Amino acid sequence: MIEFRNVKKKYKKNTVIDNFNLTIEKGKLVVLIGASGSGKTTLLKMINRLIPISDGQILINGKDIYKMDPIELRRSIGYVIQQTGLFPHMTVKENIEVIPRLIGMSIDEIERKTIELLNMVGLDPEIYSDRYPAELSGGQQQRVGVARAFAAGAEIILMDEPFSALDPITRAELQEELFNIQKEFNKTIVFVTHDMDEAINIADKICILQKGKIIQYDTPENILKNPAGDYVQEFIGKNKIWSKPEFIRAEDVMISKPISVSGSRNLLQAREIMRDKQVDSLLIVDKEKKLEGYITLEDIQNLKDKSLLIKDVMRKNPEFVTENISLPDLLEIFNKLKRGYLPVCDKNRKLLGLITRSSLISVLSSQYIEQGGDN
Repeated sequence: MIEFRNVKKKYKKNTVIDNFNLTIEKGKLVVLIGASGSGKTTLLKMINRLIPISDGQILINGKDIYKMDPIELRRSIGYVIQQTGLFPHMTVKENIEVIPRLIGMSIDEIERKTIELLNMVGLDPEIYSDRYPAELSGGQQQRVGVARAFAAGAEIILMDEPFSALDPITRAELQEELFNIQKEFNKTIVFVTHDMDEAINIADKICILQKGKIIQYDTPENILKNPAGDYVQEFIGKNKIWSKPEFIRAEDVMISKPISVSGSRNLLQAREIMRDKQVDSLLIVDKEKKLEGYITLEDIQNLKDKSLLIKDVMRKNPEFVTENISLPDLLEIFNKLKRGYLPVCDKNRKLLGLITRSSLISVLSSQYIEQGGDN
């Protein structure tokens, strides 16, 4: 875990970071993002003491980094920068082995680790081990940079805009590889970027900065759904959530107060409620609002005895979705659904809302129009 406690950074009379507090949980990938001058790279370089703090504390796993030897500190933290920082006179293999040799790993362990790391970043050891940086593409160089950062078994990796100079396709590939690597190895990664799309694609949490202060620190999903003010809204872009439909949940598009009744009502009452509410079906719930079934107007019309109780004739165990199901999954279910609606329930079957085919189309259409889809 990395903790910033009341950290301040001054350059002469100019304060660029003031009373900064942030906790980065172990095993999470946290992105620091902001416009130029927001302090993101300064904060990153404070973690390995490349930039000294003026006041406050930075703790790693509860230990003040200024009570640690700076050389040992830096050797224990992986570091990846935009220009890769590879030594041009060394081969790929030699570049990866630099830190492991300095910290005294055995030759056998270094050999094994180098092969493992090259495979991890998608470079065949037999092809790339003996090449020099100049013989690699930009994307390949950056892969070697990532492998080197992991070489010493560091629990913390710092990445300063490592993919910003790459073409979009290579950049997307490396983002995906980094995301998968982090999930597999559970490293604590602090990643600096100015690109919100990149942040959303890789982060567990995003820290949006402005002039050395935190404007919002949250998950990508929550930032997209609930931007903290105009600055964040402007920074992420209007309707950005719709560029990541997997972040849109059933609870975001459902009708929150669907018409529901007790199964103890009779069919005549049910029919009158349908007429009054202008619906052609009713959801049946118990006293705890748990979904029990449903009944349609057609069902009622087909039964002669209107004194029958709903619970005795209703359709039981209806299909439903939970509030956390994503929009793409929801659309797939609707494509296979014979009915025109789906109840939304929690894990205990408590009714939370309703999604109808028409309401879903309405939501999607309104977003399409707002984003200029009719041009």
